[in-house]
Amino acid sequence: MNISSNKYHTHISSKHKLFSLNLKETWKYRDLIWLFTKRTLFVSYKQTILGPLWIFLNPLVSSLLYAFVFGGMAGLSPAGVPTILFYLTSNAIWIFFSSCVNQNASTFTANAGVFGKVYFPRLTVPISNMISAIIQFFVQMLLVVGFMVYYLIVGQVSPIWWAWSLIPVALLHLGMFGLGVGLIVSSMTTKYRDLSILVTFGVSLWMYITPVVYGLPADGALRTVMLINPVTQPMELIRYAILGQGTILPLWYGISAGVTLLVLLFGIMIFNKVERNFMDTV
Repeated sequence: MNISSNKYHTHISSKHKLFSLNLKETWKYRDLIWLFTKRTLFVSYKQTILGPLWIFLNPLVSSLLYAFVFGGMAGLSPAGVPTILFYLTSNAIWIFFSSCVNQNASTFTANAGVFGKVYFPRLTVPISNMISAIIQFFVQMLLVVGFMVYYLIVGQVSPIWWAWSLIPVALLHLGMFGLGVGLIVSSMTTKYRDLSILVTFGVSLWMYITPVVYGLPADGALRTVMLINPVTQPMELIRYAILGQGTILPLWYGISAGVTLLVLLFGIMIFNKVERNFMDTV
């Protein structure tokens, strides 16, 4: 009687590749994404007197300040567009992008306690941060729409209605870029904590090379710098749809989309690499 012996080999390797999104596994944890989203929204306005009203008050107060300083005193607001509506729209877009960067920049340090105790796809946290920023954007847009209805009645604004269908595309563009930048910064802050402070300052400076408080210049070095900025073209697209004014350049939009894809892929790569052993450095 011959007994054949079978040999078994066990290969142990990493489940996560550098560019692995693990979307199937992340989708299984979609309830957790929603819980993280609610947590982010709740914590933002916990122990505040006005609570969620700050979603409206923050852009309204800052827009009024921009309208007074940049629109009134400096005369930088574009002609042909109601000043307050221009700044409300720009502010809503910028707050969405900056939230994607700032909230994701502290992914590892802010969630070290949770990450060190239980396993779940780490990418659920950055995704939830982006979703919470999207929710706040649409809430702020209610304020924009309220002002826009008034200016439509008095005939001072002419939206490009067909372009409204492109707003989700531009939002996804901005969200992916903000997510990529946030993932890169969060991965670096595991070793260099002071970067979390610098990123807030850097995002504030970034606003001034983005057409937020003034429109895109017709020419000059500032125009070139703004066009190189990947945030400019999607912001111009959203303003073009809502206000009827905006400079959309297909070549520069394509460059912006390409840079966004590269930043996102690099962010995912470094995020996947750091998450394997970040508890040793946090």
